[in-house]
Amino acid sequence: MPFRDGRCGIAPPASGTPADLFVKTMPRILQIIPTLDRSGAEKQLTLLATRLPRDEFDVHVCVLTRTGPFEQDVRQDGVPVTLIGKPHKLDPAAFWRLKRHLASLRPDLVHTWLFAANSYGRAAALATGVRRLVAGERCVDLWKSWHELAIDRWLARRTDRIAVNSSGVRDFYVRHGLPAEKFVTIPNGIEPVEAVQVARDALLAELGLPQNARLIGAVGRLWPQKRLKDLIWAADLLKVIRDDVHLLIIGDGPHRRRLERYRRQVRIEDKVHFLGHRGDVLRLMPHFDVLWLGSEYEGMPNVVMEAMLAGVPVVATDISGTRDLVISGQTGFLVRVGDRAAFARQTKKLLDDAELSRRLGAAGRERILSEFTVERMVARHVELYRELLG
Repeated sequence: MPFRDGRCGIAPPASGTPADLFVKTMPRILQIIPTLDRSGAEKQLTLLATRLPRDEFDVHVCVLTRTGPFEQDVRQDGVPVTLIGKPHKLDPAAFWRLKRHLASLRPDLVHTWLFAANSYGRAAALATGVRRLVAGERCVDLWKSWHELAIDRWLARRTDRIAVNSSGVRDFYVRHGLPAEKFVTIPNGIEPVEAVQVARDALLAELGLPQNARLIGAVGRLWPQKRLKDLIWAADLLKVIRDDVHLLIIGDGPHRRRLERYRRQVRIEDKVHFLGHRGDVLRLMPHFDVLWLGSEYEGMPNVVMEAMLAGVPVVATDISGTRDLVISGQTGFLVRVGDRAAFARQTKKLLDDAELSRRLGAAGRERILSEFTVERMVARHVELYRELLG
């Protein structure tokens, strides 16, 4: 089947044509995303771009605003990365550069990720005649205003498929008027990794914590969506009944100073520790007794998947995304958004009952290994791309 620029797909050589004159040129797929920072959507794009079958697809990545730590992973696997440079929210010059890049690359399919790429990327792809469009919605985006949702609806009519990572994300966008028949749900994938092993006593000494410390981890961007004040308050409740519990907040963001001030106000500096951004989360995670996630909305949180894979029981808010991962009472516990007492109560239950904690952690690991592998995530994207490209 010929592609838009005359390149050909898989076809036998014409009768009488020497086999060595037949050249198979693969369909070109361009992934567009705002950044390659260490975050959930960026990680999933990296896993996908570096594992798509290279004998079937010619894969490229385009970054709008800035690159980031995942750029090295993508480039090391031989996938070209292009930075457009988009310093402003409304940036006609960046749109022009993106159109020029698309006209030069001539992709057969463009897959965009997150709002900036979904808007700029799809508009530029339509303007340059790209045949197939896939948009990636990764979160229940409560922050979007009416005009941003109007852009989503307008572009959805011109998009072949909208790929989401959870049923909750699909339901959110369908409620806001996007066509239900265009959605395809492809859950996130996670790969087992060999974390650098460190003994628990050595880790506690490194962190300056007592040897009897029980560790609760909270990992993510320090942003209002994550509701970290709820977790600090829950840690304060736990402190009343257990003197050995320490909350490790790993990550950084614009609300760090506010959260540190709040920690001082509730006088819990001795039990709540801000570790900042760390590149060794997987080294720490196996020593967590519990993972907390207090978010008011998510897509499909990678940190919950990583904790479950490490055999760590999870206490998280009962929202779409976490609900697709955590089976309450079987692989962890789900609590209402903002219910600080429930965080403390369910965590105490796990800390007091080693067998319950072990059983829930093991069940969580088994669930991830059976249902949320990178291989399954990539295979579902391959199936989608094949369908659209014919």
